[in-house]
Amino acid sequence: MNAHARILEWPAEGAEDLTQALWDSATLARVMKGEASGDFTVSGVEIDSRDVQPGDLFFALKGETMDGHRFVEGAFAKGAGAVVVDRPVDGPHILVEDTTEALERLGAASRARARGPVIGVTGSVGKTGVKEAIFDALDRASRGDAHRSVKSYNNHVGVPLSLARMPARARFGIFEMGMNHAGEIAALTRQVRPNVAVITTIAPAHIEMLGSMEAIADAKAEIFEGLEPGGVAVIPADSPYFHRLKEAAEALGVQIVSFGKAADAGVRLLDTVPAIGGGSLVTVDMRDRRVCYTVATPGEHHVINSLAVMAAVRAVKGDLGAAGVALAEMGGLPGRGARLQIDVPGGEPDAEGRRRALLIDESYNANPASMRATLEQLGRTPATRRIAVLGSMKELGAHGPAFHAELAEPLAAAGIDYAVLVGDEMGALAEVLGADESAESGKTGRVPLGKRVPFAHCLSVREAVDALRAFGLEQGDVILVKGSNSVGLASLVTDLGKQEG
Repeated sequence: MNAHARILEWPAEGAEDLTQALWDSATLARVMKGEASGDFTVSGVEIDSRDVQPGDLFFALKGETMDGHRFVEGAFAKGAGAVVVDRPVDGPHILVEDTTEALERLGAASRARARGPVIGVTGSVGKTGVKEAIFDALDRASRGDAHRSVKSYNNHVGVPLSLARMPARARFGIFEMGMNHAGEIAALTRQVRPNVAVITTIAPAHIEMLGSMEAIADAKAEIFEGLEPGGVAVIPADSPYFHRLKEAAEALGVQIVSFGKAADAGVRLLDTVPAIGGGSLVTVDMRDRRVCYTVATPGEHHVINSLAVMAAVRAVKGDLGAAGVALAEMGGLPGRGARLQIDVPGGEPDAEGRRRALLIDESYNANPASMRATLEQLGRTPATRRIAVLGSMKELGAHGPAFHAELAEPLAAAGIDYAVLVGDEMGALAEVLGADESAESGKTGRVPLGKRVPFAHCLSVREAVDALRAFGLEQGDVILVKGSNSVGLASLVTDLGKQEG
């Protein structure tokens, strides 16, 4: 029998008989402790009326300043199949006492009916990319029967929403969990009830709220509290807080799989070399086997994250070959490493008669660890000139000025030709770079860090765009854009990307 015939005869599974509808009104009323206006089915779940698709169930959530009931009519106009409300409305609906509690109940019901393992992912850096790679690997192997939280839906609303969207036929579920205060992960993991809990890394994100790195590690370790019996904790072996995480997992009696360069890591990096066409060719030791695969996105931090992906996929008995293919084909996500070729005005045209530069979009998030890792990779990226557009790192509290100032070292080490610093907090870095400039010209007694980094300090994204235009982008440039999401550098990426090649 040839390969084509084998595919055609792939045996059907029990899930093939499951309904294609996501939820029906009788089930919704029962699990949310509400009252259905009639019989109906829905195919999706949404909390933003602007994103409603035909057939969706729209939850009219109430916040401190906004009441979703104002948008019920608009949701129906966009084709909502039904709405969840705390007051009667015209049209198919489920009437409940509290719409937020109803969403949480629906998420819990979805988790209870899950027929396959669930993976929870958290960490200071890299959790969205790791979540997406795990999903891609398991989705390939299950013929499209994997489910994950989309975007960064990782908070007290996003997690139950993502759970509620999981089809009954899903063979795998992958959910991201975020936090900025102690206790938040504990609440989320009790909803997700993962079979495998992944911590990507511990870094000083949200240190303003948590106070110390140890407290951040403890807050991330809360994910183990929701692990199902026989669950697996996947933790970074190279972290200074490895033993703290390990002890937290051991106290709950769960299996531990570590990943990293450490000699005793369960998934250990043996070797990494540049891959043809970009990225890295990686060899790992999984104790009973060695696996070689390619990671499409350049950078050592992406290589280490790939080890966490492999550990999680293996923990749920997934296909490591599919995981390797996923990592080889998966480029950076928008705001998290996407690479765009853009047309630029200056320099000599290339062989195709175009002037292009590489734009690296890291505009969604930033903390001291990810800034250093990304700048290091920028320094290794072939370029005529390297330009860094760096936005302020938020939620660092009293540690902020020092963390921003310390970026002068990786900037110089990366051989940056021009830096655009955006936001008030970047003033501390501008002060260091300005002092280096003065030291080089003999105006101060300061010894410069190395190569002087010309820079502009801007207080707005618009000023940053103007600074780049005044500098003049040319053929062969590489431009990194990285900062905390609230700085708004995504709009700068959009502005530059209008000339995407």
